Amino acid sequence: MAVWDDLVGQERVIVSLDAAARDADALVTAAAADTPPPAASKMTHAWLFTGPPGAGRVTAARAFAAALQCVSPDRALGGAPGCGFCDGCHTALLGTHADVSTIAADGAQILVADMRDTVRKSYTAPAGGRWQVILVEDAERLNEKSANAVLKAVEEPAPRTVWLLCAPSVEDVLPTIRSRCRLLTLSTPRVDAVADMLVRRDGIEPAVAASVARATQGHIDRARRLATDPRARERRAAVLKIPLRVEDIGGCLKAAQELVDAAAEDSKQIAEEVDTKETEELKTALGAQSGGRMPRGTAGVMKDLEDKQKRRRTRSQRDSLDLALTDLTGVYRDVLAMQLGSAVELANTEIRDTLERVARGSSPESTLRRIEAIGACRDALDRNVAPLLAVEAMTVALRAG
Repeated sequence: MAVWDDLVGQERVIVSLDAAARDADALVTAAAADTPPPAASKMTHAWLFTGPPGAGRVTAARAFAAALQCVSPDRALGGAPGCGFCDGCHTALLGTHADVSTIAADGAQILVADMRDTVRKSYTAPAGGRWQVILVEDAERLNEKSANAVLKAVEEPAPRTVWLLCAPSVEDVLPTIRSRCRLLTLSTPRVDAVADMLVRRDGIEPAVAASVARATQGHIDRARRLATDPRARERRAAVLKIPLRVEDIGGCLKAAQELVDAAAEDSKQIAEEVDTKETEELKTALGAQSGGRMPRGTAGVMKDLEDKQKRRRTRSQRDSLDLALTDLTGVYRDVLAMQLGSAVELANTEIRDTLERVARGSSPESTLRRIEAIGACRDALDRNVAPLLAVEAMTVALRAG
């Protein structure tokens, strides 16, 4: 299994990354043999992966990181780096490789405090002798100070350091940073390609795989989660009922409260296991005594961890809400397709009766206004408006049409 196998429908990107990984391997080999490096190379020190949600930006970046760390002996026989089986590939894909550092936003932004150690590490030699890889999963969340720290590191990189930045679009990254990166743009994979991957890689029944791939419109991670997590399917089913629940103000407010509560419960379940593990590991590292009593002078460190976990829970709740709003947008997109007589395939065929009822009872103009109301709710959440207020405003707007 090559490291590129999870990049669904991204053949052009795979070709570019494979060529760069081959040249990167040649550079390492030349340095080890103390011979001149190749005259021309497709490898560079900074990459920017962009594309719509679900296209696999982070997956592509991590696969490239694995190919750069590949230590398969087959490379000496002309094999391409990125075998997927060697220790370098395996640990890079799992996120445990010593020379692959991953930065993701715990809250709404990546703070400069989160970047300092990583930037410092980017100037050190790789422990394994190949590449020091810095993967920033949410480059669009860099604030001004953290972005400037990254800019300095990208402007003056260490000889064997590679920066991999992921963002929805080039406009989400500072012009001074993106001008120093090689751009790779991923596209939304075809629904049938996602379904095929779910069957082939995850053992999902073909009918289920086709249904969830169509429902998520090619979003790989969401399709996999819907196929494997019954709770995710239950939450989505509740969201799909909202268009019929906003016929009066009471229904609007109740639907909004349930949507926010479900997102909060989802984020709580995700956070509990991670938070507990982090807290116990930090207590052990700080030398917690029997009974859980902490040594003097460690209260500040524990408070910093609690603040970080709180930011992560807030972001997790908003991400969960965003998924629900994406599903709701898909419902009204199907309604609009019906109203306009479009031949486009419906994403939510399992609720065709609901779609037809809503389509008959409204006009295309009102459906567009409802889609705009969902977009306004997402914008409000991005501006840190209280989730319940934002969602209540949206459900009332959905009722008005």
